[in-house]
Amino acid sequence: MRIFFILLLCLYGSCHKEASQAKKPNIILMYADDLGIGLLGHEGQQIIKTPHLDQLAKEGMRFQNAYAGMLCAPSRASLITGKHDCHFPSFEITKAGMYKGIAKDRFSLSKVKSKINSSLSPIPEEAVFLGEVAQKSGYTTAQYGKLEWGFATTHQQIQRHGWDTYFGYLDHGRAHGFYPPYLFGNGKLIQIEGNTLSNSGKSKEPETKEAYKERWNKKGKKVYSQEIFMDSILNFIIKNKEKPFFLYFPTQLPHGPVAIPKVHKDFKNDERLTQIEKEYASMVKMLDDNVGQIMKALKKQDIDDSTIVIFTADNGHEIYYSQKGRIHKPYTNMKTGKPFDNFEAKYYSESGGDVFDGNGGRAGLKKSNLQGGINVPLIVRWPNKIPSKTVSRRLVANYDLLPTIAEITGFSGDLNCDGISFLSELIKENQNIEHDYVVFSSFTGPTLITNDGWKIRHFNAKDAFELYYLPEDFREEKDLSKKYPEKVEELKKTLLKACDRDYQNGLFSYKKIIKII
Repeated sequence: MRIFFILLLCLYGSCHKEASQAKKPNIILMYADDLGIGLLGHEGQQIIKTPHLDQLAKEGMRFQNAYAGMLCAPSRASLITGKHDCHFPSFEITKAGMYKGIAKDRFSLSKVKSKINSSLSPIPEEAVFLGEVAQKSGYTTAQYGKLEWGFATTHQQIQRHGWDTYFGYLDHGRAHGFYPPYLFGNGKLIQIEGNTLSNSGKSKEPETKEAYKERWNKKGKKVYSQEIFMDSILNFIIKNKEKPFFLYFPTQLPHGPVAIPKVHKDFKNDERLTQIEKEYASMVKMLDDNVGQIMKALKKQDIDDSTIVIFTADNGHEIYYSQKGRIHKPYTNMKTGKPFDNFEAKYYSESGGDVFDGNGGRAGLKKSNLQGGINVPLIVRWPNKIPSKTVSRRLVANYDLLPTIAEITGFSGDLNCDGISFLSELIKENQNIEHDYVVFSSFTGPTLITNDGWKIRHFNAKDAFELYYLPEDFREEKDLSKKYPEKVEELKKTLLKACDRDYQNGLFSYKKIIKII
């Protein structure tokens, strides 16, 4: 009998160990908003300390050649569909602002939903989305923050995309303010007590005495949205620690206009910064602190080792702290007084006046197809799987995240996407297929970056092409199109094919946005 019990205990221990090992990893995807790669400490930031993100990079893998779209709506559409944004037909991107009508009693919630849904084409049954690949693989899925389709979306859209639960903004226009009078969760409008401003407390640009006074007038601005989302995320982690979950956090930070409950102590006495620059730096600092809170929660719940944490951004750097004599919008060369056109006169931090060098020395900002608009941070941490302190040179696009997460979760369906899983790169197994190139749209035209570092960009206004070799010129200062005309012709053909035979498909325009009926 004693031998029987010993064998039984051994069998139980073995089965328990196998069951524990078989549990799928949790996944947390944090998607920062307008976070330039140059704002991170490990990427060279000199003013804002980002210890939690630096630690994340130290314990995992960071990518030097990661790219995303140049604007939030097409970039987020690429993320959740796994498709690039130069196709025809283009993503159906809805107009922002519809939900503001609820606060002004112009529309009921049901009428807004109906207007948006009737303006969009039915989602094909065969379409597969980011949340869906995890959901169909047995994961509990959740999304918190700046919710994910177009500039305005609905409960029906988010459900179809595979989210079991969600909480946040359904309208990106309202997400430009951080004190919303109401948010949305699982189909319901949720009032935020103490927030009374219909524009969510959106502040003014550029910085003036009047703008400063308005920004710090706290009447109707009691609860800061990021704090609400962090409470929800930490509660979700606790509630779902026993089963695999996929948590998507598309944070507002550090998208402006600038708004922060208080200036961080790191910047209060920093004489290098103006007041509004101190406030903007505090927004970046809060984002880093939030990363620290999430990592602390994972350790406290003892699921740190079984959770993959992914941190990236939707597009490149943007300026929300313009001020007369310091930095101007529309962007102007502060030395010559002439505007940047991002072709013959490219934006650079030193000539534009950006004290933070948010694009990390690259040319251009958000909305452009220059490196400053599309080269983004990407960090992945997975203890005991991803080697620490690893820097990857692999070419990666934001539309690669869907197939990567599909492979991690064990999704077995057809993806029909442009993305390629980079799981083998993470865990250093035999390399799978890689991109020959990645491609993105912009307000100036499409661009294509090859696996060996060549970049061709189209400047639609002049029907001109520029050629760069990024390994030797990441600042895009030396146009090589005249020196290598054959390479230009080769890449023009590749770009044309990627744009479904029309370069105009890679030209983003607000005219393409769906106006709600």
